Amino acid sequence: MTTQPREARFDRKTKETDISVELRLDGTGDGEIATTVPFFDHMLTLFTRHGLFGLTIRAAGDTDVDYHHLVEDVGICLGEAFKRALGDMAGIARYGFSSVPMIEALANVTVDVSARPHLVFNCPLKPEKVGLFDVELVEEFLRAFSQSSGVCLHVNVPYGSNAHHTVEAVFKALGRAMSDAVRIDPRVKGVLSTKGVLA
Repeated sequence: MTTQPREARFDRKTKETDISVELRLDGTGDGEIATTVPFFDHMLTLFTRHGLFGLTIRAAGDTDVDYHHLVEDVGICLGEAFKRALGDMAGIARYGFSSVPMIEALANVTVDVSARPHLVFNCPLKPEKVGLFDVELVEEFLRAFSQSSGVCLHVNVPYGSNAHHTVEAVFKALGRAMSDAVRIDPRVKGVLSTKGVLA
């Protein structure tokens, strides 16, 4: 089993964004999130707390244009941090699932940490804003996170009429599902695959 520390840092700077992510898989749910987008900060804080990770994110970008570049690039950086922190993925449970209610909304999130990225996003979100945040960016964040981390991610929201509640349920469920998937299971020798590799 790997002895690599289950933590990572990833920095990414482009002409559109400047982002730094520090991640500890075996954390306590403490985070310092500062993306300059308050609602996004709130969601990432919920992800951190309910996933029991240690997470620091510092991000800035061309939010005077819109929030798209920043939100997507945070997804890329967070995904890369997970991939690096997991190393060879030896001993992890691999799969995770969480069903989280938030008032009238329910989010079901299932993940497979498999190095085979894919996003399924079935969610009743309409094009609208929570504060200044376009909720359609949730899907963009999740797609970027999935592609960068190598996680197969299924998000199914059977119902939810309030956008804030719906997005909150998704981020909480994502945190819990990822926490389940990346936990070390002492019964797993090597990686949990009959092929002997996760790819």
